[in-house]
Amino acid sequence: MKFLLVFDFDHTIIDENSDTWIVKCAPERKLPNGLRNSYQPGHWTEYMSRVFVYLGDNGVKEDEMKRTMTTIPFTVGMIDLLGFIGENKELFDCIIVSDSNTVFIDWILKAADFRKVFDEVFTNPAAFSSTGYLTVQHFHAHHCAKCPKNLCKRKVLKEFIDKQLERGVSYTQIVYIGDGGNDLCPVMFLKKNDIAMPRQGYTLEKKVSELAQSLSPVQCSVLVWSSATDIMSYLKLLIKE
Repeated sequence: MKFLLVFDFDHTIIDENSDTWIVKCAPERKLPNGLRNSYQPGHWTEYMSRVFVYLGDNGVKEDEMKRTMTTIPFTVGMIDLLGFIGENKELFDCIIVSDSNTVFIDWILKAADFRKVFDEVFTNPAAFSSTGYLTVQHFHAHHCAKCPKNLCKRKVLKEFIDKQLERGVSYTQIVYIGDGGNDLCPVMFLKKNDIAMPRQGYTLEKKVSELAQSLSPVQCSVLVWSSATDIMSYLKLLIKE
């Protein structure tokens, strides 16, 4: 009996967006209008690449970025929740699927000593170049019209589950915890026995309830959370059953 926990990162594990938090490193803690207005829907990774070039051009170094990123607050109750999952790893496999990047997520999880809670982290690969600039790439290519072009979370989840099955690991239930519009695609992949946990007041909750109103609800159960304490209560019930 094993459960798979799938976490988004921004506004789910941490209470902010890591990509917008990094702007605190910019001169006067803001971006020039031209750069800010250069974002095109579905092309967030390209936009962030330009932000990282701007930061590099303005002499922002790796250690300053790291210091800034590790001040991001975790969502209320999340530290307790991740501690609880860490103590029960024999029951839970735990992955992150995020549109952030490997550098930011590694910094934040390692600073709080949570890296070992997660079996795998699926996010855009990032690294510092020889000139000290942070660079980010697309996670993968896909053909899903619903998702941003760098990441389809459904594809990631499906490939992970298939790989686990090949290793002889199947899950009693998948619990998907997220908040954003790009979490809807993987939620629609979940089956009747699984559960989606959208964060209260965020885009995923709105989109799931719109589907229910248009009489094409998701197959899985839905349980809305406002603090990670709600998620922990559910997991405690799950392992009692």
